[in-house]
Amino acid sequence: MVFEHTMEHGSRWATISSIAEKFGCAAETLRKWVQQTERDQGLRPGLTSDERARLKELERENRELQR
Repeated sequence: MVFEHTMEHGSRWATISSIAEKFGCAAETLRKWVQQTERDQGLRPGLTSDERARLKELERENRELQR
């Protein structure tokens, strides 16, 4: 929704704030979700959700092996 309605508002933050209010969540939470979606789509640098989950899994496995 944020991507679809950005042109209707003066800024991206205004769009996020408006939509977050309608969903009943914090604007900062929605902003983080949007950023993660952008990472997952390759529009923003950083770990994708899949990469983050795999890293977490490998770290857990590494801790177990160290024991």
